[in-house]
Amino acid sequence: MGKNCVIIVAAGRGKRMGTDVNKQFLNIKDKPVIYYSLNTFSDNKLIDEIVIVCAEDEMEYCKIEIVEKYKIDKVSKIVAGGKERQDSVYNGLRAIKDCEIALIHDGARPFVTDKIIEEGIKYAKQYGACACGVIPKDTIKVRDDQGISTGTLDRNSLFSVQTPQCFKYNMILECHRKLSEDSISVTDDTAVTSYYGNIVYLYEGSYDNIKITTPEDLYVAEGIVKRIKKEG
Repeated sequence: MGKNCVIIVAAGRGKRMGTDVNKQFLNIKDKPVIYYSLNTFSDNKLIDEIVIVCAEDEMEYCKIEIVEKYKIDKVSKIVAGGKERQDSVYNGLRAIKDCEIALIHDGARPFVTDKIIEEGIKYAKQYGACACGVIPKDTIKVRDDQGISTGTLDRNSLFSVQTPQCFKYNMILECHRKLSEDSISVTDDTAVTSYYGNIVYLYEGSYDNIKITTPEDLYVAEGIVKRIKKEG
């Protein structure tokens, strides 16, 4: 049986954060954002290997200040990212061998859970591709070019996709290879598989599984850490 391998994508600069430091390396309660998901994946019994994809000029920092400092034992490789996110994912996929299920996760999402990981692996085996997410809490309007509302979408039919997004490894690798050859641009890994005719199963994530994008998100994240520690 092949391995369950995680690719942590941490090559983005995060311009909306308004800082020179990569957002994955900013601290939440004295630990870097990326530490939290790395630690959860590394401690999970179903995960065999982790590959981190980061900016080339941050690879040494990531190795010393994250992987070695916090003893993230399952990290096998740190590889350089590409020009776009999809290029970074492809670099990470090609760094893995003997993999059955590949989980692709944003380094800026610190609060993945064991339940999300384990269900992702289960559904990837069953359907080939899956992604966790949540039903939006807000009402979603459609507006035209003049800013006028043209309709209200049914919230229960909408799905705010998170990561990890999980795949049969051979399928996602082949889809990314084709994507590279065809010069198609996407922002989401499930879109890669859907583009080439594969189905994607959507399963329940968590409202805590936020992506750190703006400075305000760090305050929210600190509250989540505080609550998780209290509950634990």
